[in-house]
Amino acid sequence: MRILITGGAGFVGSHLVDRFLSEGHRVVVMDNLITGNLNNLNHHIGNINFEFIHHDVSNFIHVPGDIDGIFHFASPADPEQYLKYPIQTLKVGALGTHNALGLARVKGARFMLASTSEVYGNPLEHPQKETYPGNVDPIGPRGVYDEAKRYAEALVMAYHRTHGLETRIVRIFNTYGPRLSMQDGRVVSNFIRQAVRGEALTVYGDGSQTRSFQYVDDLIEGVHRLYFSDYSNPVNIGTTFELTIRDFAELVNEIAGNEGGIVFKEKARIEGDPQTRRPDNSRAKEILDWQPTVSVQDGVAKTIAYFREALQSSN
Repeated sequence: MRILITGGAGFVGSHLVDRFLSEGHRVVVMDNLITGNLNNLNHHIGNINFEFIHHDVSNFIHVPGDIDGIFHFASPADPEQYLKYPIQTLKVGALGTHNALGLARVKGARFMLASTSEVYGNPLEHPQKETYPGNVDPIGPRGVYDEAKRYAEALVMAYHRTHGLETRIVRIFNTYGPRLSMQDGRVVSNFIRQAVRGEALTVYGDGSQTRSFQYVDDLIEGVHRLYFSDYSNPVNIGTTFELTIRDFAELVNEIAGNEGGIVFKEKARIEGDPQTRRPDNSRAKEILDWQPTVSVQDGVAKTIAYFREALQSSN
């Protein structure tokens, strides 16, 4: 196949590039690099099956030649990024999705949207099923990301129903691993960066909030299986192994050998921070025969090794 991956220089997108190139497909990456990083793709330079286009998908998209599949993964994806680029986040969710869908229709390509567990907002249902409509504040600071993805899902389904476009929607839950930006503000990157430096890990609130962290390899496998399925409704891809933020901080310190401990700060880092987050994976298991296989201990150890190497090379 020849496929287009928007946001392919980002954390998840670059791992998706790795997967498809390793299978012998031709991959075109389109990224404006406001949050993506070309270093994530350096190992593909010189590969005749790899092409990079520096472009903002919120503007009209043109890619010469045949395209068999489009993976729309372009978007700031963490609070530090989408609060820094709120309008760009809304535009890539709305205009970018529209442009990518238009290209898919012209090329006759199958389309996959990278959506998010944030469409559930601060959930009143636990764990979250794909049928749960969510509890989202459209005018809160997180609304620029949450509503961008909710609108994108609606647009994808409209193209599917109106034009018969082959579409897939993956709702991605908290994901970590190598190439995660050390400065992106996510819990995993904050904790591991602090632990590697021997600092105290900063926990906001009492640490009772919960998250379910999945390793990036598990996510890519789920995305791959969903793309090649014949299922068009949203599918949760995430781990059901749920930890409190405090327990996760202690785990990171233990694996990193960090004696810096934990420091608690009263105020939530960002208004509207969800208190719980865990997917119901029944649909992924039934339709895709998928479930995560990498333990949090192994995944965190691999990510710590990546952060240590990245910090050493930057010094």
